[in-house]
Formats: sequence, structure tokens, C-alpha cells
Amino acid sequence: MRAVLAWKETIREQCVYDLAFKPDGSQLIIAAGLRVLVYDATDGSIIQPLKGHKDIVYCVAYAKDGKRFASGSADKSIIIWTSKLEGILKYTHNDSIQCVAYNPVTHQLASCSSGDFGLWSPEQKSVNKHKVSSKITCCGWTNDGQYLALGMMNGVVSIRNKNGEEKVKIERPGGSSSPIWSIAWNPSKDEHNDILAVADWGQKLSFYQLSGKQIGKDRTLTYDPCCVGYFSKGEYIVMGGSDKQASLYTKDGVRLGTIGEQNSWVWTCRVKPDSNFVVLGCQDGTIACYQLIFSTVHGLYKDRYAYRDSMTDVIVQHLITEQKVRIKCRELVKKIAIYRNRLAIQLPEKILIYELYSDDSSDMHYRVKEKICRKFECNLLVVCSQHIILCQEKRLQCLSFNSVREKEWVMESLIRYIKVIGGPPGREGLLVGLKNGAILKIFVDNPFPITLLKLTTSVRCLDMSASRNKLAVVDEHNTLLVYDIRSKELLFQEPNANSVAWNTQCEDMLCFSGNGYLNIKASNFPVHQQKMQGFMVGYNGSKIFCLHVYSMSAVEVPQSAPMYQYLERKMFKEAYQIACLGVTDSDWRDLATEALEGLDFETAKKAFIRIRDLRYLELINSIEERKKRGENDNDLFLADVYAYQGKFHEAARLYKRTGHESRALSMYTDLRMFDYAKEFVGVTDPKSSRMLMTKQADWAKSSKEPRAAAEMYLSAGEHLKAIDIIGEHGWADMLIDIARKLDKAEREPLAKCALHFKRLKHHGYASETYSKMGDLKALVHLHVETRHWEEAFSLVEKHPQFKNDVFVPYAQWLAENDRFEEAQKAFHKAGLQNEAVKVLEQLTQNAVVENRFNDAGYYYWMLSMQCLDIAKESEEQRGEMLKKFERFQHLAELYHVYRSIQRYTDEPFSSHMPDTLFNICRFLLNNLTKDMPPGISKVNTLYALAKQSRQLGAYKLARYAYEKLQELHIPSRFQESTELGSLTIRSKPFHDKEDLIEGMMCYRCSTNNPLLNNHGSVCINCRQPFIYCASSYDVLPLVQFYLEEDISDEDALSLIDLEVPHTDQRAARWQDIDNGDLQSLRMDEGLDDEEEDPFTAKMSFEQGGSNFVPVKVSRSVLRAMSRRDVLIKRWPRPLKWEYFRSLLPEVSITMCPTCFKMFHSEDYELLVLQHNCCPYCRRPIDEPN
Repeated sequence: MRAVLAWKETIREQCVYDLAFKPDGSQLIIAAGLRVLVYDATDGSIIQPLKGHKDIVYCVAYAKDGKRFASGSADKSIIIWTSKLEGILKYTHNDSIQCVAYNPVTHQLASCSSGDFGLWSPEQKSVNKHKVSSKITCCGWTNDGQYLALGMMNGVVSIRNKNGEEKVKIERPGGSSSPIWSIAWNPSKDEHNDILAVADWGQKLSFYQLSGKQIGKDRTLTYDPCCVGYFSKGEYIVMGGSDKQASLYTKDGVRLGTIGEQNSWVWTCRVKPDSNFVVLGCQDGTIACYQLIFSTVHGLYKDRYAYRDSMTDVIVQHLITEQKVRIKCRELVKKIAIYRNRLAIQLPEKILIYELYSDDSSDMHYRVKEKICRKFECNLLVVCSQHIILCQEKRLQCLSFNSVREKEWVMESLIRYIKVIGGPPGREGLLVGLKNGAILKIFVDNPFPITLLKLTTSVRCLDMSASRNKLAVVDEHNTLLVYDIRSKELLFQEPNANSVAWNTQCEDMLCFSGNGYLNIKASNFPVHQQKMQGFMVGYNGSKIFCLHVYSMSAVEVPQSAPMYQYLERKMFKEAYQIACLGVTDSDWRDLATEALEGLDFETAKKAFIRIRDLRYLELINSIEERKKRGENDNDLFLADVYAYQGKFHEAARLYKRTGHESRALSMYTDLRMFDYAKEFVGVTDPKSSRMLMTKQADWAKSSKEPRAAAEMYLSAGEHLKAIDIIGEHGWADMLIDIARKLDKAEREPLAKCALHFKRLKHHGYASETYSKMGDLKALVHLHVETRHWEEAFSLVEKHPQFKNDVFVPYAQWLAENDRFEEAQKAFHKAGLQNEAVKVLEQLTQNAVVENRFNDAGYYYWMLSMQCLDIAKESEEQRGEMLKKFERFQHLAELYHVYRSIQRYTDEPFSSHMPDTLFNICRFLLNNLTKDMPPGISKVNTLYALAKQSRQLGAYKLARYAYEKLQELHIPSRFQESTELGSLTIRSKPFHDKEDLIEGMMCYRCSTNNPLLNNHGSVCINCRQPFIYCASSYDVLPLVQFYLEEDISDEDALSLIDLEVPHTDQRAARWQDIDNGDLQSLRMDEGLDDEEEDPFTAKMSFEQGGSNFVPVKVSRSVLRAMSRRDVLIKRWPRPLKWEYFRSLLPEVSITMCPTCFKMFHSEDYELLVLQHNCCPYCRRPIDEPN
């Protein structure tokens, strides 16, 4: 740091007590004698003296906004002046004014006298004054304007708020023997706390926080301080006093140096806002303005740069990784030197040597290795692995880290430049440039310098190339000279250079800066220039280290220019070396391409690897392989390279020259350059022309011109490819034209056409094509796939061998569309009985699970009929199927019946009469003796029976039902009514109504049967099965009879039809109703049984036998029977017909011709009207049997 006097003025016989700068730095206000003087701050010329005070002016202060300033005097008054230098206001205190200060935010003025202080603001009429116990010597506001600090004679600092109330009191240990003479708040915005600097006449400088807590220890001074002031950013402090000089300190109170020595006490010193100018005011009236010049103290070695910051800190910056580390020395840093892992820092009284913690190139942790506690005077400082070198004018001294002077060299002239150029530890070499132009090399362990060169002019900058073969020098005329060290020959020179550096990684490259340009020179090519501010201080790979004012930056410089210079000379290896330092991807590509064309495959390969271009790497690989196999035709290799680069015509010419025309042809066709290919082939070769046509069509297809491609394929005779393209694009008209033109023997293209028609859903075209081919099977499949069932059926009629191919998919389609019953019939038609049964079983199961018992009954009936069909066709399955038939018939009836019970228990209303429900429940319970079919609930049946029995007066049966219910698990919804019913039924008589029991009479033996029968639906006496009406489940007056062995069904029919009339009357009484297929019996009047009926005789049986004896009839009995009294169930084979004789011909009975169920005729007619079909088998009434 140097202080240069800018200007100096003296006011005779007046003491300068205080001064203040206008905030913009243009004017200086000075308190001198009775006047306030206004000076121009730039040159020290007086602008105007201001009169207004009657006694000595002690203090002045300028408002932060620059609009007004204030002065305070021993005449006890304060005058406020405007920036135009007019007095606008005056107010007084009771004592002389000691100090004034403007609030930086609110512009409130604090004025302090010996006994009190006042606060005045422009908007207030009066001044608020506050008494104090001691004389106030100095005052200052915090940066935010919230607090005012007052320094007093009794050694106390009082911190007040804006209203004047004391918040903090700081008492200095010396008390009134060390009065506070000056205070200042640090103006820095970076500090977290408000920091107050306090200077007292106990010769101490101290720092405090706003809270009153001291920061650090007191700094001892050697004089009584009169003034303390901060720089605008708070980085330095200026202080003056009884030592007759102003000194510069760091913000922590470390003394950095003297600013200006004077002849008397320095009463006041201030820093010009935002500048390095300091103005002092002295006891003898001197006003001096000094400019402070802070020199750069720094050192550089390769990519590490160390520089001084805030005068007492050293920052080491890694120029590549941009890491920084700060080393705090807490003393003025005078010199810095850096080398490899060493860092030397010279302080006023010692030199510190630091080393890195580790050998890692990016490690930034330094620790102290040695301290040399001696004061040295030197111009330059250099550090090596084990020594420090001090340079003082002509003398070089080499000291070990223990402060032992090992060697000394004295030069013949002043040393202008010194640099360590490396070497083994303890034997490093130094490059030294002298003012007289001599350049020397000195080894640390050698007392004799070696002269390298002798120039005629002084040396400014030096550097030696990486291999120590070349030396670059910048002389005082800014000329760059490059010498060969061995031959001492000047290789070249360049003007306008202020610094030079060789590239540490490339022998032939150097850069130099000057006149705002950066110049890069490779080998002996012309210089490449680009704009750059500042000094170039290092060149490492592609990074150039540049120092601009105080900041060092690493500039990434692409090495493109020198690389292209090498490429122009076809020096591929050297160009590659340059590129390795750092070039762009496009530069790498250019290098690779040039090297490839120059047939330097090794360099090209390395360059293509850098940009990861696999295509070219494969090409180079293949060329290298061919070379190994003995090929050495460079023209052919070059032709391949040109083809890869897109220089196709050059490639074709080379191919032709080397006799490889076929390669040129395939290249053109691959590239779809068919016109060039045709030119190349000429019109001579028809085979090649046809191949070209096909290839052109291939290209048209791939380049999204399908119609053109198809037409080309057709003209080249490639029908299949043409059909594929046309089919893919769905041009059906074009496709049918081709199909019609093709011969029917060309089956493959025709089949392809048909396939495309199928895919495009052109059913008519497809069937036309298949018909042309005569492929009936494919035609059937087409109809089936497209669901054209009518056409399929008509084809099956002509060709029955395809029956299965049509009906099976038809049935599956019906099943998929929930038309199961039709599906079942279709399976049946296709002869797939098992499939038909499977569909039905599934339907039945679903119906049971979903409680659709009506449907379940119907499906079981259909299943039984299917089983009968299978039994009819298949001998080996007959026995099993007949058993199934019986079982399914039984289940069909049970589910059909249970439907009514389920509706009664689950639905709120019943459509059945109580006696019908009563009969149904009894029928079901009589037939549920063994196992329960799924879905049928015994609880529901018994519950319904109990309810109906009670209603109809069958109390005994109701009791039985309730008792049975108690044994079962009853659903909660029936629980209450069941319990209530079983209680209340006990109040009823313990018997059933007579007419109910009479309804269960056996028509064979006239026995009255119980209402519930363990043996099932048979008479307990004669074991004759009961025949029920399939709607009301009353017992019908029918008895089944069997034929004797020798009578066939046909004989029996003819015998019954030969009915012998007994009397004419009888004939008149019968009315035979033959309604189509229905057989009905009706009688008009009662018949007196005059004669013994031969059938009645046959009905007799042996009483008391436990086995059932069927009624067998002979021919004579059959002849005696009337056709109207007999009902025949004409079961298909292998079942036998069943014959029934009505014992009460007046009861009209109708039998369904399909399911052979018997009904009372009125019931049947009513049900048929309701449902339009048989209620049991659902046969439509108009369907022929």
C-alpha cells in the first residue's frame, strides 16, 4: 500500500477540528476557526467560506441524502445549511456544541453539547433535549438509523434509541482517565451485526456489538487517537491523533501502514465516499488529501493462483476446479510465492511457509510447515521445495526453511524477472532476467549462474518451453523474441506483447497478450488472434490463465486455429496432439475426415473414437482388415471413404478406375439413384435392367410411394410383392383386377388375394376368388368366419361333408351370443350330442344357481330328451343314458314343482290356490325321500305346507310340518312366524279334514292314502303309482296297464281301435274330441255300470302283498276297451309305450303330445292360452309334433 499526496492546503493560525464529505464526494466541508469552509474535493480549491457562528466551529456533518449539512460551534448554536450553501435554521443548547450526526435513514440530526444532546428533524418545530451526566465528545448513528451511540469524557459509551432513551451502556475499564474520543459504526452491509469502533485516550481501539458485547480484545495504540473513520464498504479503518500521522488499519484493528506524516496532531480524518482518497485535518490548519494505492501481491504456479485479500488474508484459487481457500494471517501480507505444494507468505516480522496436506492435485488444505521469524527487505520472493529465494535489487539470497543462508548470487544489473522452472527437490532451476538484457539460469545447489542469452534491451517477461529447448522473452519494447536455447538462434519475433507463456502440454505452442488481444502461435504458422482484456500469465492445455485488475480467470480457448494450420500442411499427427488439448466436436470431425481422406487411418480412428462415430470406425476397421489380407489399392479404399462421405460420383469414378463397376452399381441402387445407375449400366444389359426395375420398386415401396411400387412390381412380373403392397393399402378394386387376370393354376397369388379380401372384409370378392380356385373348404371357412350362415348352410346342403365345419361354429356363435337353446339345437344338428348335453348342463346349473327353477325344470326335461336321443343312436351308451333319462325326468318335475313353492316363500303375492300349493308341497315331500337336489329347500317346502295345511284344516299335517321344521335350520325371516305357528296349532284338533283324505284315494284299490307317504307317490295298499295332474297336482282317475308279452304296440292299437260297441245308448253318451295331436276324453252323462268290465277284473290283486303287481291285459280285454278311455304315452325307441286307462271317463283329461304330461283339460286350455305353449315342455301350440 502506498499513499500519494493528491493536494494540500493550509489555513493559517486555525485548527481544523472536523471535516465532512458531501455524499457524492464532490465537496468537502471543513470546520476551521469561526467559519465553515467549503472546498472542491478533487483539487482542494476553496468554493466558499460560510459565516454565521460567533465562536470556534467544532463539528460539521452532512445528511445522507446530500440536501443539507449542519455545523456546531462553541457559541452553543447549531446552523443548518442547504447544499446550495444557504443557512436556513439555527437553534441553541446551554453549552458549547461538541459533535453533530445525521441519521442515515430519517435524516434526524443529533447535536451534542457538554451537558445534553438534542434530536431535531425537519418536520418537528421543537428540539427534544436530554440531559447527560458527562461531557459528550463524539456521536454516531447505526446504519439502519435506529440507535445513536454517544461517547463521553467519563469513559462511557451510551447507546440510545431514536427517542433518546438509553438502551445499552458500555463502560471502559479506564473510566474518566481514558475518555472516549472517537467512535464509528462499520458501514458494511455484509456484516451480520452492527459493529462499533471505539477509540479512547487510554490509547486503546476496541470493537463492540450493538448489544454492548466486546468483539475480540482491545488493540493497544502508541498514541492518543483523535479520530476514527471507516472506508465506505467497511473494509479498512483510518485513524489519526497525537502521533502526528494518519494510519490505515484493517476492520479488525490490524495496522497496515502510514498514510501521511504531519507536523502537528491530526484532529480529523475522513475517507471520500466510494474511493481510495483520505483527507486529514491538523492542529496547524493543514488539510491534506492522499490517494491510497493498493498494489497486487500475488503468485502463480501452473493452475494455482495465490493473492492478497483485505491486506491481511491470502486466497489460494485453483484455476481449473474454481475452488478457493482463505488463509487468515491477521498481519499485513507483503509478498506471496507459490510452487508445487509450497506456499510462502511474507509478513512484516516473519515469513510463513505452508504445505498441502496431500499430494492430490485438487487438494486445497494448507498447513504451516515452517516459520522464519526475521524481518526481510526484498523486492521479489520465490519459494522452492526446500528453500526460499529473496531478491533485493541485484542480490539473490537462498535461505533454507530454518533461516540459514545457504547461497548468495550478485548480478551485474538489476533483477527484473525471476521464475522457478522446476527440477528435483533441493536442486530447482531459476530463470532470471536482468535489466541489462542478460538471461541467466541458476540452480539452487550451484553457486555459479549460467548465462543463456544476452539481449540488448531490458527483460520484462520470460518463459521456457516444456522440453527446455526454446526460450520466449518479452523485452521493454513489447517485442516477443523466441530463441532456440542450444543454438542461440532467433526463431521468430512478434510485436505488441506484454506477457508470454508456453503451453505446458504442447512443445510447439505459446501464447502472448498485448494491446487487448490474445495471440496463439503454433510452430512457425501465422499468429491466431482473439480479443482479451488483461494479462495472460499461464497456458495449460486449452486453458489460458488471465489476470484482469485483481481477478484471475481461466479462459477456455479452443485450439481450433492451430489445429487447422497443421491440417492444411497434412500434418495429421501434430494436428491430433493439438486437438487433444481441447477442440470442439466439429473440429474433431474435420480432423477425422481429413486424416481419413489422407489415408492416415490411425489418426482418423483415434479422432472418430473421440466423437463416437461408429459408422466410420467400422469402415476403418474393415479397411484395416482388408489391408491385413494383402489389399493395397489406395484408390479403392478412397472410393469407399468417398462413398461414406456422400461424394458418390467421385466414388463411382474411382470404382470404375479400379475395375469394380458392380460396387458402383450397388451403391447407386442402394441410394435409390436409379437414373445414375441406368446411365452407369447403359441399355445393353436386360438382366441388369430388370434387376434395377425390381430394386426401384423396392425403393418406391420403402419411400412411401406404394402405388408406383406396385405398378413397377407388376411390370417386373413380381405378382406376390405387388399383391402384398396393394393388400396392405386396401385397394380392393386393383386387387380384384389382378385376381381376375391371374390364371387359376397360380394358386399362391390367388390365395394371397383372397386372404387380403378377407382381411379387408370384402366377402364377395373373397368368395369369388376361392370359387375360381375351386377351394370349397376355404369357402366354407370364409362363410363361417364372416357369419354368412345362410350361404354356409346352402353349401352344406350340396356338400354334406362340411356339416361339422358349419354347424359347430354356428352353435358356438349362438352360445357366445346367449342363444343357448338354439346353440344346443345346432350342436344337436351337427351330431355333437356331447356338446349339446354340455351346453344344457351348463344352462341347467346356471338356472338352479340363479333360482330360475322354471327354466331348470325345462332344461332338465330337454336333457332327458337328449339322453334319449343318444340312447337311440348309441348301443354301448344306452343303459347309462336311459338311467340319466329317468333321473333327469324326475329332476325336471321336481324343479318345475318347486318353482311354485319358491315364489310363494320369496314373493309377496302368490298366483296359486291354497289347495294347489298344498298338493304341490305334499307331492314334493313324497318325492324327496332320498337325496335333496341342489337349490330345493326343505324348509321352504315344509313352511309352505304348514301354512296351507292350517288354512285348509289339515291340522295334524300342519303339526307334523311344524315339528319337522323345528329339526331344521330355519332362516331368521321365518323364525318368528314358525314359532308362533307351532304354538297356535296346538289349539287346533289333532286330525285332518275328511274331504282332504278322500282326495288321496287310490283308483285301483279304493284305499284312502295318508296325506304324506314315506313310500313316495304310490298307494300304500296296492303299490299302484299315482298319476298327477301336471298343473294342480290332484290325483287323476287313471290306472297304468301293461300288455302281455306277445302283443306288440301296433297290435294293441289296432285291437283298441276295433272297440266292440255294447249298446247304442252308450255310444250316444261318449263324445270323442280329437284336436289335432291332443287326445281328450269327455263324457256327457253318467254311465250305469250294467256289465262287468273285463279291465276291472284285471285290477284285482292279492291283498297284503308287499310287492307291486302291475295290471296286465290280454287281447280280449284290449278289444273290450274303448279308444276314448285309453291314453298312450308313445315314447320313442328304445323306450316302451305306456298305456293308461281312465276309470272316470266323465273327467276330461288332456295329455301333451311332446312331454306326455297329463292335465285336467280346462287347466290345460287356460295355461295354453296364457303361455301360447305347453306349460311344461314349452312346445309352441302350433308346432307339428
